[in-house]
Amino acid sequence: MTTQRTTGRRKQAVAAAAVVAALLSTAACGGGNDDDGGSKNGAAGYDAANNKVAQASLAKKGGTLKFAGAQDADSWDTTRGYYGMAWNFMRYYSRQLVTNKPEPGAKGAEITPDLATSTAKITNNDKTYTYTLRDGITWEDGKPITSKDIKYGIERVWAQDVLSGGPVYLKDVLDPKGEYKGPYKDTSKDKLGLKAIETPDDKTIVFNLPAANSDFEEMLAMTSASPVRQDKDTKSKYGLKPFSSGPYKFQSYTPNKSLTLVRNENWKQSSDPVRKAYPDKITLTLFTNANDMDQRLINGDYDLDINQTGLSPQGRTTALKEHKGNLDNPVSGYIRYAVFPQTVKPFDNEHCRKAVIYGADHESLQTARGGPVAGGDIGTNMLPPSVPGSEGQKYDPYEMAGANKKGNVAKAKEELKACGKPNGFKTTIAVRNNKPVEVATAESLQASLKKVGITVDIDQYDGAQSSGIIGSPSNVKKKGYGIIIMGWGPDFPSVQGYGLPLWHSKYILESGNNNFAMIDDKTIDGLFGDYVKELDDAKKEQIATEINHKVMEGGYYLPFVFEKFINWRSNRLANVYTTDGYSGQYDFVNLGLKK
Repeated sequence: MTTQRTTGRRKQAVAAAAVVAALLSTAACGGGNDDDGGSKNGAAGYDAANNKVAQASLAKKGGTLKFAGAQDADSWDTTRGYYGMAWNFMRYYSRQLVTNKPEPGAKGAEITPDLATSTAKITNNDKTYTYTLRDGITWEDGKPITSKDIKYGIERVWAQDVLSGGPVYLKDVLDPKGEYKGPYKDTSKDKLGLKAIETPDDKTIVFNLPAANSDFEEMLAMTSASPVRQDKDTKSKYGLKPFSSGPYKFQSYTPNKSLTLVRNENWKQSSDPVRKAYPDKITLTLFTNANDMDQRLINGDYDLDINQTGLSPQGRTTALKEHKGNLDNPVSGYIRYAVFPQTVKPFDNEHCRKAVIYGADHESLQTARGGPVAGGDIGTNMLPPSVPGSEGQKYDPYEMAGANKKGNVAKAKEELKACGKPNGFKTTIAVRNNKPVEVATAESLQASLKKVGITVDIDQYDGAQSSGIIGSPSNVKKKGYGIIIMGWGPDFPSVQGYGLPLWHSKYILESGNNNFAMIDDKTIDGLFGDYVKELDDAKKEQIATEINHKVMEGGYYLPFVFEKFINWRSNRLANVYTTDGYSGQYDFVNLGLKK
């Protein structure tokens, strides 16, 4: 899952050193008051909503829930959006056959029925999934939602030439040979020519998978599986005013400025076991300056940050000192890391890669990310704590959180000798220019590698153009980007939903590539093959652990942190909790306001 890009209009010229200084001061004042901050002003208390529900009984119907943000969605079209916060927010106006449970922590990553009466009836050696639709489910104009609407909504994923940008798991699983051309090129009369999905009647939908995939229901729980009604499909303009199947509908939207949702009067609570729909209205105001936004949150003008990427250093310092009871410090589900493309010499040699891993000062990298509170625990491997099969910091093959916390010069030099570069070598780090914290991380790495004889140049590129710059293996090779600084979170909480685009050879793409390490390993590909066929949860976890071990043994990555955020919630919020279903964000769908 891509995290929202930091808006390019933020001051990019902030010196990375100043950022580190601010982060350090925040880490130092990581506490604020000794109490939990559950104060007279109505705040729930520090970490009161982290994996648990805060002030559930105080949620009342009515009022306006006010989101602020420094970054708009990549698209509000359910097919095209790929930001985690957009998927979270889309459930206000879109429903799916199944969705994530509206519960805190790990429970929120589990699947529950939404438009369907139950989870799938699975037959035919785990290749056929059958659902029956609920009674009373309607569009915003009161017409019933049918199985054909769901099929059509899913078919839009195939129209990548018109609706690019969103996840394509459903396309890859239902049509691995790419035979269907999408609804806009569909020659059948009803434009419902995708053979893998059958709609025998308006209340029944059947998915026929060419090969079993044990995460298929996870894919159907993504917003890209939302229904879209054919007569309301405005194609590339759909994201400007999606047609609602949920409790709220679009009233107005000005990209990069504001969005207002109002109640969909045709939605029935009796047809929706997931959404409580507390507020009467939901607004989003977008800011060009994150510090201004944080100040307005602290002033009480807004309830929460839609981007859910934590307060910026300035706001964080103020909030930790004066408003600790309004803060939560969840693990985000993202890992921040450096990755070594094997197409750039000398990183085709695993010992040269391992020299960087041992040469890095892991504590300094953690500090550059924001320290233990605002940055996260030192990352020791590549499977996020929220993904089944993760061992967290217990699996630390390079002792990054242990004996080698500050780097191990002797071990790094040993690896340099083994890779035939006893005197070190020169390389370039690629880093996004609109992420000051990433620039700070690159500078930390540059300083520690100098001690082992590895000289590093830092190339800051336009962060808004990532997919064409670092997502192009030929450009990476041409520029000599031996180290790329990046981060990744799960699309859905499994090793497939996290690691497939990063580590499987079939995901090495000419553009929009995320397998930056260019991993083409038959063992890893084979383990993913075993994983998708396995239905036993314990065995799936075992395979996930094994994949992570193989990735770490290859020395393809230097993880920095299992990322944490300091997130703000206003005094007015009720029924608020973080969920693993959306990478540690607050679960937007059932937020309420106090009377």
